[in-house]
Amino acid sequence: MARLQINDVVKRYGKTEVVHGINLDIKDKEFVVFVGPSGCGKSTTLRMIAGLEEISDGTMTIGDKVINELAPKDRGVAMVFQNYALYPHMNVFDNMSFGLKIKKRPKEEIKRRVEEAAAILGLEEFLYRKPSQLSGGQRQRVAMGRAIVRRPDIFLFDEPLSNLDAKLRTQMRIEMKKLHRRVDATIIYVTHDQVEAMTLGDRIVVMKDGHIVQQGKPLELFEKPVNTFVAGFIGSPPMNLVPAVVKGVKGGLSLEFEGEVSLPVPDKEGVEIAPGQEVVVGIRAEDLTLESGEGRFPEDWKLPGVVDVVEPLGNETHVHVDLGGARVLAKCDGRRVVAPGDAVRVEANLNQLHIFDAETTMAIY
Repeated sequence: MARLQINDVVKRYGKTEVVHGINLDIKDKEFVVFVGPSGCGKSTTLRMIAGLEEISDGTMTIGDKVINELAPKDRGVAMVFQNYALYPHMNVFDNMSFGLKIKKRPKEEIKRRVEEAAAILGLEEFLYRKPSQLSGGQRQRVAMGRAIVRRPDIFLFDEPLSNLDAKLRTQMRIEMKKLHRRVDATIIYVTHDQVEAMTLGDRIVVMKDGHIVQQGKPLELFEKPVNTFVAGFIGSPPMNLVPAVVKGVKGGLSLEFEGEVSLPVPDKEGVEIAPGQEVVVGIRAEDLTLESGEGRFPEDWKLPGVVDVVEPLGNETHVHVDLGGARVLAKCDGRRVVAPGDAVRVEANLNQLHIFDAETTMAIY
């Protein structure tokens, strides 16, 4: 059973602490993605799991075995690196089988395992080519195949797609999903790309400054970010985050933005917001749309603005709108013609509104 438990794990370099007592329980056969900006501690944590970095404090356990002092080869893990790390003088077969040969596995077993991995990854016709004769995506599949033949308890991936172009990254994301289904193993995957995190992971672990900020299923993080960092990091395009002040008005509360524009605060049970409180209002671009005339929302859910920048994407258009000082990204149908300088009205779906405390950055609504 390849359950990984991380208990109060700390990493220090000298007196500098870079990972601060993190706790995580990764279930057997789960696909977990660590995501966050550069320097957040995600790769360092992965390298501690692999045994490439010492654990300063705390424990890591795979199954019922504490791995803190185990050599990397004895941990039952296999790692795929960002730069492929293939031997250029060896063909694909020899690259994939090298670890098994070092362990002196029988030749027939080596051949069988390599051919099985090649079939999973679509590499059968490339087994006797050198890495220089392969595309970037094919090389990455070879690196994955080298891990597969070892039959580890846990696969570790350290930003494996970051060297590929956009089209190949999309293809390889699909390959990664298929791989997880076929090998039926635990996968821990590190990336700074939130699109990879959202599309690949059963669970996402968001890290910042050596701390786990939030963890959960992709849609949980998308719909219920715990603070402005997660709100702005998860989702593409990122959530609009606009400073505002809570005002008391007849019948309830409103959010006053720069430029004297405002939106009502819909009633929500258990939420305590006081007049005068400084907040950050969050709303995603898909919940800010240019007025369509269909009457989907009340009049006080609409804001006047001026188009600043237009980004046509074909199926939809991203429209940057100045709401009298508050700038937001909205969307409209791709066939709608919009130009900079146009006066528009933006409809806000306040059913999907997020409000964060301006001082703590934590979600309060």
